[in-house]
Amino acid sequence: MAHSNQLSLLTQRRFAPFFATQFLGAFNDNIFRNGLNFLITFQGVQVLGLDAGLLVNIAAALFILPFILFSALAGQLADKYEKSKLMRIIKVVEILLMILAAIAFITHSVIALFLLLILMGCQSTLFGPVKYAYLPQQLQTSELVGGNALIESGTYLAIIFGLVVGGIAVAVDASDQFLLSACVVTVAIFGYFASRSIPKTRAVDPDITLNWNAWTETWKIIAFARADRSVFLSILGISWFWFFGSVMTLQIPAYTLDILNGNEAITTLVLVAFAIGVGGGSLLCERLSGHRIELGLVPFGSIGLSLFAFDLYLAQPTAHILAVTTVGEFMNRPGSIRILADMTLLGAFGGIYSVPLYAMIQQRAKRSQLSRIIAANNIVNALFMFAAAGMALALLSFGLSIPKLFVVLALLNIVVAIYIYTLLPEFLMRFIAWIAINILYRIRVTGLANIPDRGPAVLVCNHVSFVDALIVAGSIRRPIRFVMWYRIFDIPLLNFLFRNAKAIPIASAKEDEAVLNSAFDTIDAELAGGNLVCVFPEGGITRDGEIQEFKTGIEKIIARRDVPVIPIGLAGMWGSWFSRLHTGGLRRLPGRLFARVDVRVGEAVAAADASAKNLELLVRTLRGQNR
Repeated sequence: MAHSNQLSLLTQRRFAPFFATQFLGAFNDNIFRNGLNFLITFQGVQVLGLDAGLLVNIAAALFILPFILFSALAGQLADKYEKSKLMRIIKVVEILLMILAAIAFITHSVIALFLLLILMGCQSTLFGPVKYAYLPQQLQTSELVGGNALIESGTYLAIIFGLVVGGIAVAVDASDQFLLSACVVTVAIFGYFASRSIPKTRAVDPDITLNWNAWTETWKIIAFARADRSVFLSILGISWFWFFGSVMTLQIPAYTLDILNGNEAITTLVLVAFAIGVGGGSLLCERLSGHRIELGLVPFGSIGLSLFAFDLYLAQPTAHILAVTTVGEFMNRPGSIRILADMTLLGAFGGIYSVPLYAMIQQRAKRSQLSRIIAANNIVNALFMFAAAGMALALLSFGLSIPKLFVVLALLNIVVAIYIYTLLPEFLMRFIAWIAINILYRIRVTGLANIPDRGPAVLVCNHVSFVDALIVAGSIRRPIRFVMWYRIFDIPLLNFLFRNAKAIPIASAKEDEAVLNSAFDTIDAELAGGNLVCVFPEGGITRDGEIQEFKTGIEKIIARRDVPVIPIGLAGMWGSWFSRLHTGGLRRLPGRLFARVDVRVGEAVAAADASAKNLELLVRTLRGQNR
């Protein structure tokens, strides 16, 4: 299968040349930027009398300024023109800029280097929308998580090499910078040759009339992004990660110098730990998500970001009195392993947090507007990164130490996470479902290909436990509207989750006919909107593990809306925690904790054949003898 191994993409022409092109571009960006940062921090380079900490944050702000100014134009170009040709042109521009950068390094023209930093930001601005819009045109939906994970891990691998090469080049050739100059030009040339093998990728909207007014076009593409609420909130989530990562990584040179009492080698080691973490976390995403877009990983990632940012403060809250000049000395000093572990885990949870968000944007955004929506993402990212640089500058100027800045970042991350998950509870619901199927049970899912990627359908499933909805929701990556008994729906506290998950309360005609009629109306509206609706036609949780007679309510649903019905059989849930006792009560721990459960999805049944009896037989067959 296409998604069986994400690394197999690296052997295919539709992905490998593109991967090499973006890898070399990110590599060169980081050689240049880190070479400049190392010159500022450790070689005593000054501009306008500003100290190293302020200059590093200013340099970061200058690099991202073009993303705000020119992303709107970049998005239009990426949608209007064939992408492989556009990437080759961008790589030619990179070669010219790196030749100028080489001259500036050799002549020690610091002002020219800062101007070139802005131009490099322009070049990166043009490449961003092309990069992320290219993937969904060349990859299948099932390959998006793996493809994005490779891009993210490749980018951070490029950061590692950029850190090492940039740091070594500055340290080895501190006076002339010939080595640094040769590196940036050579890598740019290799990047161009890699781009020549990228396959043609058609323009998605060649009839666009370019709008050169950055202000009006920016608002237009922001409107495109806001059209789908989940897409826009994903953009905000990604932007927050860039805010978090910017504050964290930009302080590392000064953190190493002032707090760890180290030098360039220690700075490189700490940043490499972070980059390895992001790459590893990104690659781990595909395994954790089962090769599909799993939004439940996003809250999991945000928890790790706060936890290890705070622990980084605890690991070294004040300046260390012992100076170290080599990696060996640093590793032998008490507490160093903990600092590196915190940085690695920060990166890993950052990768787990960001990859599903990128994949979700690519999946849910309109294909004809995708490059411009990616451009909108870049604009919002840049604004957040600007705010990150501004916040860091302000807090450090007021005398806050860098370790305390990490604590502020950890607390802000908690606030932002709660805010985003309140606005889009799908993230939180997916997280709860992911926990349920990955920790409480051992789930094996078959037949997922029978669930359509788009369009309405009714899912019917046997009802074995109080967490059947979580099991089904965690196994199927599309949002599902579950029909549930109104008395459970009204349970305090849980009601908040049910409402935000758009569950549909239902009652029998004897209990409350108005609730019953409202339920059927809501189900019909959800199906009309192209959503999945899941019902448990038995009308209650089994007390003996056997499938009870299916009620005819499913027939009424299909009579109103001609949509396919997909049977699902849950096998192995009976006797596990959350299933019922014969007396009707909840089975308590241990109750076959970590039980092996099969979720078997059958082929869709046409509405004309979807009688209650027929669907009951199909679900019984899918479940088999394992209750």
